[in-house]
Amino acid sequence: MPEPAVAVGEDPRSYARLMSAVYDATMAGHRAPARPREVIGDSWQRLLARGIEPSDTPVVETGGLEALRRASGLMEVLDEISHGLESLVADGENILVVADAQGRVLWRSGSPAVLSNADRLGFVEGAHWGEGAVGTNAIGTALAAQRAVQVFSAEHFLRSHHSWTCAGAPIRDPRTGQVIGVVDVSGPAATVHPTTIALVDAVARLAESHLRSEHDRTLNRLRALAAPILARMGTPALAVDTEGWVAAVDAMPLHNRILLPDQMGPGRVWLATLGPCAVEPLPGGWLVRLADGDDDAGAPHVSQVTLDFADPDKPSLRLTGEFGCWRHDLSLRHAEILCALARSPQGRSAPQLAEDLYGDRSRVVTVRAEMSRLRKQFVGLLAAQPYRFASSVGLTVCYPQDRRALLPPSTAPAIRAARLEEDG
Repeated sequence: MPEPAVAVGEDPRSYARLMSAVYDATMAGHRAPARPREVIGDSWQRLLARGIEPSDTPVVETGGLEALRRASGLMEVLDEISHGLESLVADGENILVVADAQGRVLWRSGSPAVLSNADRLGFVEGAHWGEGAVGTNAIGTALAAQRAVQVFSAEHFLRSHHSWTCAGAPIRDPRTGQVIGVVDVSGPAATVHPTTIALVDAVARLAESHLRSEHDRTLNRLRALAAPILARMGTPALAVDTEGWVAAVDAMPLHNRILLPDQMGPGRVWLATLGPCAVEPLPGGWLVRLADGDDDAGAPHVSQVTLDFADPDKPSLRLTGEFGCWRHDLSLRHAEILCALARSPQGRSAPQLAEDLYGDRSRVVTVRAEMSRLRKQFVGLLAAQPYRFASSVGLTVCYPQDRRALLPPSTAPAIRAARLEEDG
């Protein structure tokens, strides 16, 4: 079978006509006038060989979208991705999409007109755009091929997508090398440009670099905090981040990462890598000590937490635990949230917290994003559904001598209410 007579970048219209003829012949089982590009031909063959019949209407999962976003590991690189590709989206003809490792659309942005076009294809948040779901496309095929892919017009497996062009590149977790998502730019076929795939791939690499740098910063902060605590303990112990990556270790073999249970909490736990351990929270991670035979594996452990608002300019959280103590300065927003939760031991729902912080119960997305960051920063101290301090926490709040001086820059309704309360 001959090769295509023209490349897409040289003459998109001629290439589209050629690929349409190639597509029709291939799908009918006839001899095609040319061979599709290798990445496209491989994708078509995967689908045909497995007898997959992609759907024109992708499955959409909207109920658990926020959970998928939090679990993706991509939230912290959204700004870098958006900034890097704004030149392609600013003209109003293209849509920017970020999908997870299964091809589920987590975020998208673009002009109202291009978003409306995308809606008609089912290219919406929560939609599954894996190759097995909707056929050859830049998101699903980039995941299958494990490399940047541009799919133009009739290269798409579904005829309904032939008016579309897209370029996608996988994003890998730099710690593991595993693909955690895809960044994609899509638009009408007439917007195709040969440099788009290079730019999308470059932005994916920048996102990976940001993830690597952020991971290093997190471990360095954790190491600086944990090192003196480990030195004082005098027993085999280590400090790990929320995903088990080791920041510091003392008096035990060096580990790169340890496997943490899904429901990690302070107290006595069994870790597959280490056996019975005693665990305490640290900002951004855990302090882990090997438990000896005299440790009571079932003994509950209460961390004593002090929210210190006495200095109006320096709100902080201080934890005193079994192994030592640490202090962490709080941002104004996190101080407001923790103060609101301290005033409501029974917990607060997302709408209630939105009312507490903004006076607007509809701002639940913002609240959930802030709570996700806060719970990651202070693992084990906060519970959800509703949001509250965990039962393993003994809480003390130190207010300023003059309650009216509580968090002076804050305009949050919950803080304004707290300023009017009398000390008990």
